[in-house]
Amino acid sequence: MRKLSQTLLLILPLLALSVLSPSAFAESKTDTVTKTQPKVLSKNNKNIEPSELDKLQQRLNDIKQEVSAATKDSELSSLNNQTLELVNQTDDFISALLPDLAQIQTQIDVIGPAPAEGAMPESPEVMKQRSTITAQKTQLEKALEHAQTLKTNASNLSTQILALRRNALKTQLALNSGSILGARFWSPVFSPQPEDVIRLDNFIGQVKEAWDNAWKPDTLFGSTVLFVLALAVWGYGRRVMDLLIVWVCTNGIPDGRLRRSFFACATVLTTVLTLWGGAGLLYQVFARQNTLTPLLQSFADGVFTLIIFSALIVGLGRAILSNQRPSWRLAPMPDQVAKVLGIFPPAIAMVLMFFGIVEQVNTNIGSSVPTAIFGNGLASLLVGILGCLAPIQTNRIRRHMAAIGEPIDSRSTVAGLVHIVASAVAISILLSLLIGYIPLARFLTYEMVWVGIVLSSLYLMFKFVGDACESLFSANNASGKWLKQAFNLDVRYLDQATILFSAIGHTLLILLAAIALFNGTYGATTPMTIVNKVIEIMGSDSLGKINIVPANVFNALISMALGLYILRTARRWLNTKFLPKTTMDTGMRMSLVTLFSNIGYVIVILVTLSLLGIEWNKLAWIVSALSVGIGFGLQEIVKNFISGLILLTERPVKVGDLVSIAGIEGDIRRINVRATEIQMSDKSTVIVPNSQFISQSVRNVTMGSAQGVVTIPLTFPLDIDPEQVRTILLEAYQMHESILDMPAPSVSFSQLTPDGITLSVTGYVSSPRIVSRTKSDLLFDLLKRLRAANVRLSSPQSLTIQNITPEVADGDSDNSPKDL
Repeated sequence: MRKLSQTLLLILPLLALSVLSPSAFAESKTDTVTKTQPKVLSKNNKNIEPSELDKLQQRLNDIKQEVSAATKDSELSSLNNQTLELVNQTDDFISALLPDLAQIQTQIDVIGPAPAEGAMPESPEVMKQRSTITAQKTQLEKALEHAQTLKTNASNLSTQILALRRNALKTQLALNSGSILGARFWSPVFSPQPEDVIRLDNFIGQVKEAWDNAWKPDTLFGSTVLFVLALAVWGYGRRVMDLLIVWVCTNGIPDGRLRRSFFACATVLTTVLTLWGGAGLLYQVFARQNTLTPLLQSFADGVFTLIIFSALIVGLGRAILSNQRPSWRLAPMPDQVAKVLGIFPPAIAMVLMFFGIVEQVNTNIGSSVPTAIFGNGLASLLVGILGCLAPIQTNRIRRHMAAIGEPIDSRSTVAGLVHIVASAVAISILLSLLIGYIPLARFLTYEMVWVGIVLSSLYLMFKFVGDACESLFSANNASGKWLKQAFNLDVRYLDQATILFSAIGHTLLILLAAIALFNGTYGATTPMTIVNKVIEIMGSDSLGKINIVPANVFNALISMALGLYILRTARRWLNTKFLPKTTMDTGMRMSLVTLFSNIGYVIVILVTLSLLGIEWNKLAWIVSALSVGIGFGLQEIVKNFISGLILLTERPVKVGDLVSIAGIEGDIRRINVRATEIQMSDKSTVIVPNSQFISQSVRNVTMGSAQGVVTIPLTFPLDIDPEQVRTILLEAYQMHESILDMPAPSVSFSQLTPDGITLSVTGYVSSPRIVSRTKSDLLFDLLKRLRAANVRLSSPQSLTIQNITPEVADGDSDNSPKDL
């Protein structure tokens, strides 16, 4: 028995070696692995070196860099194809590694595990073979793990490229993706891509799972209550809120325009709150147990944004049209037109809501670009049709009213402009869809909606702020009376406060509207961008590498037009509303308006250049050109410009002054940037450069507290009674209504000559502008009185009129010496 056991112990290692004798192949392969790494066989029976894995990794890194620099859809599409090809190559590599790994695992199973501690040791040859094969397995597992990671990263990169292509649909407006009448556009419906079907099924599965979790027995009661509350808020919440608003308006707000504007703004707010509140309750049905997946949570966040904007469209339509209470309507609009237009805001909101949800699904599941184009195209088509139908229906109703003789107000300029622009944009949307520019149609659609939301909100808030300021500072309301008594204010100051605070509020609203228009769009997070197909960059190295992007040019032009409009509106407001309420004289008001205009033009120019992307530190060439130009031909223009600023700030002369300069005498009517306009007594205008008012002597007749004085010298014979004549002259002056009592008129003995006695009578008037008229009246009266008293004049006679600086007043400006 002992001999048998010894024999078995000798035979078993031999049997093991005989079993492992085919391992010569494995051993040679192991040696190859330790030296050069193994070669594997792909599904296509072609050898793939493990070093090729490093090449694939490097290619993936290169694609990532190219994706970050790509700006066109064609570039992204090519990179996506390269990424998918890399995924296939990596999959081939993995498929080739798996059989080798399985074969090595079989060899390890045949050799068996290493003997336990204390057991009989195995032969060195077996230990070496196990170690070699184990090292080979470890190396293959690392290569397989690397390949799996590489495949995952490439797949994720492909998903990111698809997302970038979908986002590019919002910015690359010149991308021709095919007409909506072509088969390519409808392919997602009749021949959807398999990847889209799989992703959509996964999304639907997650939605179904969330639905089932919400109606489980343990959550059924709470879900039912929340669902019923959501329906109640949607169905009855707005009606209850409307009744509450009406009660507040009739009982808490004074009668007037504020009541209407407050009701309109509150209508918008309650509409948004009720729709958003119902959606929030419905969201809690599914999310209160934190059972939503990240995909569904992202989808829900996007839907909430859509609900807010759609509710805002509905609310603005209800507030502006006011079909429930036509007498409270802010916009001047016939009732028939308002009723016809009442269906369009909800219809547009429903279209954008539905296709916005479709777009959110496409974005979150990472659907293909054709599917995203299909949803955008249908949304743009329906909105474009509605945009065309609204003006058509409006014109039809107006023609019908005119035909039956009903009174209809003429359309205002702003309303006509909105009508034309909306029609043009809607037609452009439909044409873009027909010729295949669906991204452009989508851009126009959402820009039209967003601009409509911003301008409608601006209109309502404009009305509300103006009416609120007028009601707050009105002397007829309780608030105005309290302010008047508390601060002992005059009614004039309350009027000034009304104008000032309403202007501040309107200015802030305009700034907010401008920010909203330039920095956001409905349904998109990117601002307006450029048509890369038309032009990518304007500018050259000769301009100091100033890159002028077409989008910046477009924004700069809009900013300049808007800035000039705001500037002119503000200037008109200052000149006609605010400054006349103050105690400033006409000249001061005109100077402030002119100075404000000049500063405003400079600001508009700076903002325009800033939006163009021009940096001031790169404009050395402009400064050099200006310096040369100033040195040769522009110095007079610059000198007059600086002199104009000095005249407006220092104010040695102002609008309305009677001045005399270089033999020119007249009234200053306007101080411009380069020259000053002086109106002569014959109503002609003389243009005087501003620099002359700084460098020459100027006689300002009306500067300071000035008065006009009329001195009439008369020569009488030597045989007259001086006291009698003196009395006649003083009575004539004292009886004239234009002669001031203080200083009192006086008569002086000028001279005694062989020709007679010269007496000078002097009287003061309020302004030198009425001297000529007063002088004429006095001469008629004096001759009449002297003739009645049988007092004759010596011949010849002379009349001299002198002026001292008087106060500004209306009237004649002829104060030159006259002879009688």
